[in-house]
Amino acid sequence: MTTTFGERLAAAKSTHGPICVGIDPHPALLDAWGLSADADGLEAFAETCVEAFDGTVAVVKPQVAFFEAYGSAGIAVLERTIEVLRASGTLVLADAKRGDIGSTMDAYARTWLGDGPLAADAVTVSPYLGFGALRPALDLAHTNQRGIFVLAATSNPEAAQIQQATLGGRTIAQSIVDDAAQLNPAGHPGSVGVVIGATLTETPDLTMLNGPILLPGVGAQGGTADKVRTLLPEPLWRAAIPNVSRDVLRAGPSVTALRARLAEFQKEFTFLR
Repeated sequence: MTTTFGERLAAAKSTHGPICVGIDPHPALLDAWGLSADADGLEAFAETCVEAFDGTVAVVKPQVAFFEAYGSAGIAVLERTIEVLRASGTLVLADAKRGDIGSTMDAYARTWLGDGPLAADAVTVSPYLGFGALRPALDLAHTNQRGIFVLAATSNPEAAQIQQATLGGRTIAQSIVDDAAQLNPAGHPGSVGVVIGATLTETPDLTMLNGPILLPGVGAQGGTADKVRTLLPEPLWRAAIPNVSRDVLRAGPSVTALRARLAEFQKEFTFLR
């Protein structure tokens, strides 16, 4: 029986815990791992990450930009990375942050949520051309039982200029959360989630979202279990997906060391299960 992304995510979190781990092949990390800053180094990095994380974590999140930087060879590495992870049942969230209008948004949707070589289980999108402009991605995600994570309240200081502006008595960030909530049916795990910075001091009201909450910024950027505990009220803990990338990846290139560091974060966030 085909299940929704929200249902598959809930099952993965129940099995592996709530952590989402990133594959972010930053040039500095390639160098720290003794790898060349080219497609060959990128492939070796990705293969090690797949070996370490496949079947051990709820969600793996490749940062698309670090693959795109190497052109077609980098995209080919990303294709293989997504294919191997998904083939074994590990959920893949493509961190692409796409946002556009009309036929261009439709093309982005087909790229990440269709049946092509870059198809993932979910994708991050930017709503700052208007939430309605995301409709092609939202519709295709629903049709293909995939997930969407909409940027809502991010932790970069520049974001406040837009996200904290008010319209009709609500912040823009709150309106995005509210629009996402309208797409998640009551009584079932929703497939339309939001992105909330783990280092923020306050969030929009998330109580009606009924969808997953991705929390980037855990680890190297300063997000901790205690901060997440303070940031989210307890009824929302089961929706939370802390995202850690650099603080795990710095433990490489040993697969054993990567898994050990990941296990520390999984233990730290067991209260979210």
